[in-house]
Amino acid sequence: MDCFEFIETSLADGIASVVLNRPRQLNSLNRKMIGEILMAMEGFDRDPDARVIVLSGKGRAFSAGADIDEMSEDDPIRLELLNQFADWDRIANIKKPIIGAVQGFVFGGGFELALCCDSLVAASGTEFSFPEVNLGVMPGAGGTQRLTKLVGRTKALEWIWTGERITSETALHHGVINRIVAPELLLEETMKYAAKIVQQPPLAVRLIKDSVNKAVDYTLYEGMQYERKNFYLLFASEDQKEGMSAFVEKRKPEYKGK
Repeated sequence: MDCFEFIETSLADGIASVVLNRPRQLNSLNRKMIGEILMAMEGFDRDPDARVIVLSGKGRAFSAGADIDEMSEDDPIRLELLNQFADWDRIANIKKPIIGAVQGFVFGGGFELALCCDSLVAASGTEFSFPEVNLGVMPGAGGTQRLTKLVGRTKALEWIWTGERITSETALHHGVINRIVAPELLLEETMKYAAKIVQQPPLAVRLIKDSVNKAVDYTLYEGMQYERKNFYLLFASEDQKEGMSAFVEKRKPEYKGK
């Protein structure tokens, strides 16, 4: 599967790995790179052997943002015809868990890509920022929306208006990331977290993500009704029968994602 120019991929023990691979450019994101990320993730989303996707970046930065050289001469009509954010929308539709392992700079489009992940593990010293305002523009791949839903209106406005750098400690305090680890342990700890999810029943994991995502946009009542339907649906799965039988029989369950 690993036939890409700007990323590397692998799959082992249920964990699919997608690695940004432009370290000399601090993994700046061009349009082809985003297309490759989407292609890899959608492939893993369809692959029954992949249960969790881990997204990381080579070098000293997860991603310093969009490739400005590629965008500097764009105009509204070209951007409309390119429809460049369509790939970002499809990343948001990935059903399997996506765990991000981030370090160094997580800026601009890199921050938006990190916010597409379901969980984030950050190396100590990592900095987050939306610096687009300093270039006369603003986030365009969901940054204003996802950040606001995580940290609230006033804090999101402060961070995006000023373009200031946010420490990993501040990001943790506001719920942007799940945990901070030593830089040398970033991938090891992220893989340990992913391995825990791999052991869980895949259909339940999938529908938990689906239900939690709906909680962001639905009213409490609507979300509860949606959750209930997913709860009922899991009782049609072989995994539910296996999980409950294993509990009664006091043995370890063997989930197959069916």
